[in-house]
Amino acid sequence: MLNILRKHRNWLMIVIAVLALPFCIYFVKTDPSMIKSDQFARIYGRSVSTIEAQRDARLLGLAGALGMSDFVADLAGGATQQGEKAVEFIINLNILRHEAAQLGIQPTRSEIVDAVRNLPAFRGPSGFDASNYDEFAGKVLSPNGFTDEQVEELARDGLCLNRIKELISIGVPIPEEETKSDYEQFYGKNFASVIRLRAADFLKEIKLTDDDVKKYYDVHKAELKTEERRKIEFVRLSLTDEQKKLTGRERIEALQKLADRANDFGQALLEKGADFNQVAAKFQLPIQTTGEFVASKPDPKLTADPQLNQTAFRLTTQEPNSDPIQVADGFCILHLAGIVEARPLTLDEAKSQIVDSLKNSRAREWAVGKGPKAAQTLREDLKDKEPLSFALEQAGGLKAEKVEPFKLADDIDEKKTADKPKNEPPDMMAIKNVAAELQPGDVSDFFPTGDGGIIVLLEKRELPDPAKYQEGKAAFEERYLRTKREIAFNEWLRDRQRAADVQFAKG
Repeated sequence: MLNILRKHRNWLMIVIAVLALPFCIYFVKTDPSMIKSDQFARIYGRSVSTIEAQRDARLLGLAGALGMSDFVADLAGGATQQGEKAVEFIINLNILRHEAAQLGIQPTRSEIVDAVRNLPAFRGPSGFDASNYDEFAGKVLSPNGFTDEQVEELARDGLCLNRIKELISIGVPIPEEETKSDYEQFYGKNFASVIRLRAADFLKEIKLTDDDVKKYYDVHKAELKTEERRKIEFVRLSLTDEQKKLTGRERIEALQKLADRANDFGQALLEKGADFNQVAAKFQLPIQTTGEFVASKPDPKLTADPQLNQTAFRLTTQEPNSDPIQVADGFCILHLAGIVEARPLTLDEAKSQIVDSLKNSRAREWAVGKGPKAAQTLREDLKDKEPLSFALEQAGGLKAEKVEPFKLADDIDEKKTADKPKNEPPDMMAIKNVAAELQPGDVSDFFPTGDGGIIVLLEKRELPDPAKYQEGKAAFEERYLRTKREIAFNEWLRDRQRAADVQFAKG
């Protein structure tokens, strides 16, 4: 696999750079008349070319490799997809540099050198490690066209970002009353009940006609298909029974020899006109063959490792051979031996699937439709001092389930342990999040969940031990202030994004 990646490294870098750019932030405007086709965007009225944007996108990867996780998190925003993160980073990096220049922030040469020496990628047990730096330069910088200059550039940007965050945080207050109130809310013990409106409880109310099924089939006909079936041939390179007993370095060496042989097999398959059966014969490896199987039900011969089934359904007739796949005690290489394409289902074949889909979606609609009214009825009846049992009956015969008393957060001086209640409901985190917005006696709004929704009733909140607040006050205030500073920085960045008047080119 490593040989293959090295062989195609330059091509892969080009593809990654190109794919990173077509994504655009949804809320910014585009004015094609102001942007040339070779431009990525305009920021503060300045044109940012596609080449410049590609360079900044590559800096995102370098910053990650250097261990600048906070820097990446601050400039990549809340984006989760790689392409979106790249676009956020490009825009915010340009904004950071513009604002730093406007504020006259210019780190000195010695500050930049110190920042480079303190990058996580270059740190050893005793601080800066020159061997780590040399290894990084050889394995990351040079192969990807980077130099020391880009490392210093990112170190400078990191210093500018930290100084801007310091300036923003100067005016962030930490009132005693507010921190004490928040401490009590987060570390007090909550006693609550949850009313669950489950879609499954409404299934018996759903009545379907043949016409409902027919209409659904007509609309979704293109999606209603049999599962594609595949047949796979594969070879396995495994440790011998004696080698499986090895440990430590001896086992590693044995596995390395298998890895080398598996890579040689993979390389042989890349040769022009290579035939899987002939290559297997040349390496004296027996070929195993599966029956026809679908992705949702792997062939028994491929159940030893989830990777095998996943890889089997990524193979194509153009690329029928897999790279070596490491499994327990060895490696596997797969070959696509046959495909039975998916075909459209007839109405009769699809009927049971359609009925289940319609019933589940309509039952969830019932639950979501009933939830807000039920919450309002509960709120009004309890406000009028009606018993909870009466309020639940008026809300549609609902049931309240008590949950174990909980805190919204762990005590500052308590370590998180694995011995949490084993019977904790799967929606407990959602219950906590809803309870965080409530005061004792409050009934929450209805909050939809995957299988319906919940209403939370907060009965009471026991205040934490005042002595613990005094003991943990400094640590809590530090966390509290850090959170408020992050919020202030994010608000500043959003304001600067608006001032930057970002306009993307049409892609």
